[in-house]
Amino acid sequence: MKSSICSRTLGAALFAAAMLGTAPAALADIQDYEFQLVDQTVQAGPDKIVTVRLINKKTGKPVSDAIIFASRLDMAPDGMQEMATKVTPMSGTEPGTYRFKATFGMAGRWQLSLGAKVQGETGTVEGKLVVTAQQ
Repeated sequence: MKSSICSRTLGAALFAAAMLGTAPAALADIQDYEFQLVDQTVQAGPDKIVTVRLINKKTGKPVSDAIIFASRLDMAPDGMQEMATKVTPMSGTEPGTYRFKATFGMAGRWQLSLGAKVQGETGTVEGKLVVTAQQ
């Protein structure tokens, strides 16, 4: 009987140690993520593609599976925030990349504003990236 109690106690201790050992690592702060433009320029015109990368700044690794829930493209950098255009999300071609199709109606600086949720993180990653449309 004594060995049975010892076996159960040892089993419970091993189970508890295993559970503690598999606890998830501390998550990053939402400020540890940022959007980056893959290309700084595009040609002015319809159906142009802008590709951005979402990275973890601490690890330098791309972040896949983020949920982009807000996107806006306007000419705020040139003082024309009312000059906005529709942004259509597209599937990325590499892990951690996010593509958007838009019409750049004129040459100039366009601001792509993004909001995203990163899986397992609390808060929102926000980014404002400036793309230059050239003639």
